[in-house]
Amino acid sequence: MAKTGEQPGAGKYKCDNCGQIINLDSDTDRMPPCPNCNNTTFKKAK
Repeated sequence: MAKTGEQPGAGKYKCDNCGQIINLDSDTDRMPPCPNCNNTTFKKAK
């Protein structure tokens, strides 16, 4: 589980609320809130 403000690592993450995919390019990128619904929790997308 990744939350807004954390650095979960590069990869794709899926919003727990609406399913929007967020792509982090770098291990130092911080997780933003979901641009679609402002949710703050995500799961690693497969």
